[in-house]
Amino acid sequence: MSRDSESQHDPGGIEAGAEVGEAFRAVEGADFDAPLEPERADEAVAVDVTDVAPELADPAVVAEIVAPTREIETPVGEPLVELDKVTVKFGGLTALDNVTFTIRRGEILGLIGPNGAGKTTCFNAMTGVYRPTSGTVTFDNQVMAKLKRNQITRLGIARTFQNVRLFGEMTALENVVVGTDARHKTSVPGATFRTARHRHEERDAIDRGMALLEFVGIGARATEKARNLPYGDQRRLEIARALATEPKLLCLDEPAAGFNPAEKVALMDLIRKIRADGYTVLLIEHDMRLVMGVTDRIVVLEFGKKIADGLPSEIRDNPAVVAAYLGVPDDATA
Repeated sequence: MSRDSESQHDPGGIEAGAEVGEAFRAVEGADFDAPLEPERADEAVAVDVTDVAPELADPAVVAEIVAPTREIETPVGEPLVELDKVTVKFGGLTALDNVTFTIRRGEILGLIGPNGAGKTTCFNAMTGVYRPTSGTVTFDNQVMAKLKRNQITRLGIARTFQNVRLFGEMTALENVVVGTDARHKTSVPGATFRTARHRHEERDAIDRGMALLEFVGIGARATEKARNLPYGDQRRLEIARALATEPKLLCLDEPAAGFNPAEKVALMDLIRKIRADGYTVLLIEHDMRLVMGVTDRIVVLEFGKKIADGLPSEIRDNPAVVAAYLGVPDDATA
């Protein structure tokens, strides 16, 4: 996926009404089952979602729609996630060695370390990709042992990936609507026969999807196929899709990879906005300036072990952390 794959916009845009209804398949009276006209199916259309839903012109309204509504047992400031002596082994290789730390509800926690430190392994152990060899991961007072990945998502953990993973042939809005399925209660027969509950959830999913796209700053690209979006917008779309699951914890795995300095600044603003809207964020990132500028607390790994845990200012001046990144002995930094 290239950063230069810009889509060609319709210079005239589209008017609110029937065409917007077709674009979103969402206005009153629209036939949700009717396919798009062939000549329009692959057309990139610029959409002002605030024309479709005028209330989305107000950032406060958007933030309210996007804010999580699910109940969280853990009070703000208390540990939402607890890793207790977590070890992950692959044959004779110990990728994570007796790691213990917490993520408090409402904070932005940075997880950093040199290449091969075990960051992604730790991330994967928390999100169900890997099962710890020993130790426990507790999330919102529930032990996560033996939970399947879909159960972990429903429990309230969402993540993005180092490499963008979107449905390329689906539109930006459709990608986000897929994420809302984690919160749906309609049964398969209900969806098949389009019961009243299914139609209500479908409409709510589209409304929330539109709000999320506006929230992350790509509302105008709602009807464009994901594969046609610029790289930076694909990253934002992936975050919007993760937020669509209404997570208690949002895990971002190197979201600034491939970004230029201006895009990194914009990403920092978005992460702060996500936290301000009530989400807890775990951030893995190599860019130290970004990590130091946006996190409340940082955990540092080296060779699978935790070597530091503290405020950004404490981590910046920690001799062990400096040694890990610069490859010099601890006593040389004293």
